[in-house]
Amino acid sequence: MSKFIIEGGHRLQGEIEPQGAKNEALEVISAVLLTSDEVKITNIPEILDVRNLISLLQGMGVKVKRLAKGDYTFKADDIDIDYINGNDFIDKCAALRGSVLVVGPLLARFGSSWFAKPGGDKIGRRKVDTHITGLINLGASLSYDENRHAYHLSAPNGLKGDYMLLDEASVTGTANIIMAASLAEGKTTIYNAACEPYVQQLCRMLVGMGCRIDGLGSNLITIHGCEKLHGAEHRILPDMIEVGSFIGMAAITQSDLTIKNVSYPNLGIIPDSFRRMGIDLELRGDDIFIPAKEHYEIETALDGSILTIADAPWPGLTPDLLSVMLVVATQCKGSVLIHQKMFESRLFFVDRLIDMGAQIMLCDPHRAVVIGLDNRVALRGNKMLSPDIRAGIAMLLAAMSAKGVSEIGNISQIDRGYEDIDVRLCTLGASIRRED
Repeated sequence: MSKFIIEGGHRLQGEIEPQGAKNEALEVISAVLLTSDEVKITNIPEILDVRNLISLLQGMGVKVKRLAKGDYTFKADDIDIDYINGNDFIDKCAALRGSVLVVGPLLARFGSSWFAKPGGDKIGRRKVDTHITGLINLGASLSYDENRHAYHLSAPNGLKGDYMLLDEASVTGTANIIMAASLAEGKTTIYNAACEPYVQQLCRMLVGMGCRIDGLGSNLITIHGCEKLHGAEHRILPDMIEVGSFIGMAAITQSDLTIKNVSYPNLGIIPDSFRRMGIDLELRGDDIFIPAKEHYEIETALDGSILTIADAPWPGLTPDLLSVMLVVATQCKGSVLIHQKMFESRLFFVDRLIDMGAQIMLCDPHRAVVIGLDNRVALRGNKMLSPDIRAGIAMLLAAMSAKGVSEIGNISQIDRGYEDIDVRLCTLGASIRRED
């Protein structure tokens, strides 16, 4: 098991550019299965989850060419039908969370798809009901194979458009249904659809492939199905989660930092959420500059009550940044209630922060109260294990601000979401050593 050895207390200085967005990459790479033509995608983050998805596609018969770092072409003109119905494919899908996104394209194009219960972060229950219900609404039939521990979706006569109201605004569920509907007969209307920038990006790519989609950016999306989609070129947005992670990193290490090319209009409420924690952000073109400060004071509500920071469907705050904001709050002045609504296990890592000297009260699996130390008492180095991507990066932030040396194990979880993070941060002045 690989680990990071971090010497805390180093201030950062310089510029850093976010990688391409992981969540968008998983969606648009899966969408190449919808056509036999070549699709070019640029700014792909070469992280573990994305590399694993590309490997899965190659096993299915997709021709993949790496033109340059982050730039690829895909051609799904010779898919191995026997393989995508075999046990090896199902086993690999079960080990990769992003594999859920190949279900819709395979079902739409080939009339059949297996749906294994997907792996990924250990952050609590992650339902797939929205995916399956949406695909059934499009005319697929469902069965369950006890031996394979997987669902089988079948539509031998093709999918047909329909109206549906989603039970939750699931991002991957919405993406899966949109991709399936792009090759369905007739019109599909999805209400309570997720409308994150990455879903919008998927829609833009499908429009470039010949599909008409109305309602882009809203929670009411209409897809006009096509008989066939053609090739296209697409560029992935910067990763908003990396941008937020770097904002938090600058604050907790009291550093001057410039984050380059952030696609600011697509960050939504993220910048203002960090400003409520007392962090100054200066927009310079499409760059964000965070000046170093000795004190970061958390806002209170207008009636003087404690600030609550909670996740919500877009355009609300993404749940993927709550772990980062929680760690930053440990060294701010004031108190904040962090309310993680979506996943019931994402806050359990706070025990490690408490061991480092943070003042945190875990109220229940979804809520934690953080009492800021205002940089009067530094966190202490600690030995930790990363349970998931976002807790892992939060632990790394805590270790970078701590007094002494920390060790973070199971960093393959961090590698799943952050490309060469140790190398990139060391160029800014951090002291992080990777040991295998």
